Amino acid sequence: MNIGLDIMGGDFAPEQAILGVQMYLQQKQDTSVHLILIGDPEKAAPYISVIEQFKGKWTLVPSTQEIEMEEHPTRALKEKPESSIAIGFGMLMHKKIDAFISAGNTGAMMVGAMYTVKNIEGVIRPTIASPIPREDGQFNLLIDVGINADCKAEHLVQFAQMGSIYAQTVLDVAQPKVGLLNIGAEEGKGNVLAQTTYPLLKELTNIEFFGNVEGRDVFAPKADVIVCEGFVGNVVLKMAESFYHIFKNKRNIQDPFLDNFNYEIYGGTPILGINEPVIIGHGISKAVAFCNMIKMSEKIVSAKLIEIFKDTFKEQISS
Repeated sequence: MNIGLDIMGGDFAPEQAILGVQMYLQQKQDTSVHLILIGDPEKAAPYISVIEQFKGKWTLVPSTQEIEMEEHPTRALKEKPESSIAIGFGMLMHKKIDAFISAGNTGAMMVGAMYTVKNIEGVIRPTIASPIPREDGQFNLLIDVGINADCKAEHLVQFAQMGSIYAQTVLDVAQPKVGLLNIGAEEGKGNVLAQTTYPLLKELTNIEFFGNVEGRDVFAPKADVIVCEGFVGNVVLKMAESFYHIFKNKRNIQDPFLDNFNYEIYGGTPILGINEPVIIGHGISKAVAFCNMIKMSEKIVSAKLIEIFKDTFKEQISS
């Protein structure tokens, strides 16, 4: 298995990306994963010594350009074909790597995914999902968390299916319960989108639909997958992330539940609904986050998540 990692992406590149590689290889020395590190050899040189002992487990693919965080994604990909992100997507498209990770320009990652590996046939819109800590120490999956601010009911139905499959195959939830985020638990509550989506989810036979869940249920063990449009999901996600900063970093409150709000423990966000595994990391990702993004990619590839998605939506097209 070959996993591509953009070591130039993120605020602390390439140092923290390389330290993340070191952490991963120290933890999984018997892994069959080969890491393809994509980046500027000169900028990587001061840090590369920490992974010299793992020769044979990684290869450095040179890049000579970088896409900065503030650059226009489409233009940057077009004008910088030798950037680490562009090279990564080229390798993914030509099957030279099995997954691609970057904490770089999020827009460029989304555009690269849409125009190189493209949507799975039958998927209307790709989506992104994020684990949300819950009181029992496990995680719920919130989907969508930002790339689809405006949605129709058919989009949420597909998000529910992809979220359920992801929770089962990657997060090891045996029978994921799917809930629709709403302002009330009763059927018929909410705006037009929620009211239209509810009966469609209720009719699905390939998910276990729990019904509506409210804001108070986001951190509770009621529904394993919580579905909403990206506008609401992004607000919920960033509010949840702020808990760690406020209570842990600023007020120094020690609690195991709070520790689960640290974004680094789950690393990044997979784009679900495209033809190859792509993981987007936070721009502020450090070593732990990069290490966990590599683990996530390995699990996604091993679980054959993309193939399951393809089979699911192929059946729906033909039926």
